[in-house]
Amino acid sequence: MFTDAQKTDIRRYCGYPAYGATPAGFDSWRFYQVYGLLEFRLNNLSTAETNVVLTYLAQLTALEFAVPKASDSMDTDQASVWTRNRNEARDRAELFDDWRRRLCGFLGVPPGPALRDGGITWIV
Repeated sequence: MFTDAQKTDIRRYCGYPAYGATPAGFDSWRFYQVYGLLEFRLNNLSTAETNVVLTYLAQLTALEFAVPKASDSMDTDQASVWTRNRNEARDRAELFDDWRRRLCGFLGVPPGPALRDGGITWIV
């Protein structure tokens, strides 16, 4: 079983919006079938499957925090023989998103609106 914080991270990493505290209004996540599927999976994984997802969470947390750390060397283009990777932030973000998509694949849900190509997708 996952904690509320772990479920929040899983939803976020999969690109889905906040769950919310109560079912209210017609624009709730509960009106979209895939959100319900994700919630069902989170609440019904086997112990072995839960352990795999926990491994993903550990990796994704490290990757997520590595993206902003790329800014630590953005002010240096070249120092002695060291030259920074000008694409480091983009490369780290792409690696992070790749692992997010892998988590979606393992859970059997499509990437959420915030993880689709082009970033945010409006659901009408």
